[in-house]
Amino acid sequence: MSQPYNVLILCTGNSARSILAEALLNHKAAGRVRAYSAGSHPSGMPRPEALRQLQSAGISIEGLRSKSWDEFAAPGAPKLDFVFTVCDNAAGEVCPLWPGRPMTAHWGIPDPAAVQGTPEEIARAFQEAFSLLDRRISLFLALPLETLEQTAIQRELDAIGRA
Repeated sequence: MSQPYNVLILCTGNSARSILAEALLNHKAAGRVRAYSAGSHPSGMPRPEALRQLQSAGISIEGLRSKSWDEFAAPGAPKLDFVFTVCDNAAGEVCPLWPGRPMTAHWGIPDPAAVQGTPEEIARAFQEAFSLLDRRISLFLALPLETLEQTAIQRELDAIGRA
């Protein structure tokens, strides 16, 4: 493989789940994948709980920001190989046309930012989202993408979303 695969992770607000997934995928991929995240209605900044969760796992938060998915549909945007939605709202929205005609999958994750409760309960919700994303990202990275046919990759991506 001469260049890394480009993956865009979408969530409506681009403040929690998609931010976690972007950082986690870039951390674990060792240059094989370049992950980005975006939202249809970005909140403007990552949730502090998401940033704390990443830091506690030893993952860099440098450069993470809440951004619009329009950045990735604009001229000059990276050619996308994969687009994953991690929230049900984003999965149901009409997405822009992505450069490169990427493969898509829905990997729904419960929204930790919606949890009400004690700081410990909220932190636990972010840890649970992180753990589920970690498992799905590990499964994705284990796929022999270079040797599988597109139909097999799509079948595996869909299965990961149900895992």
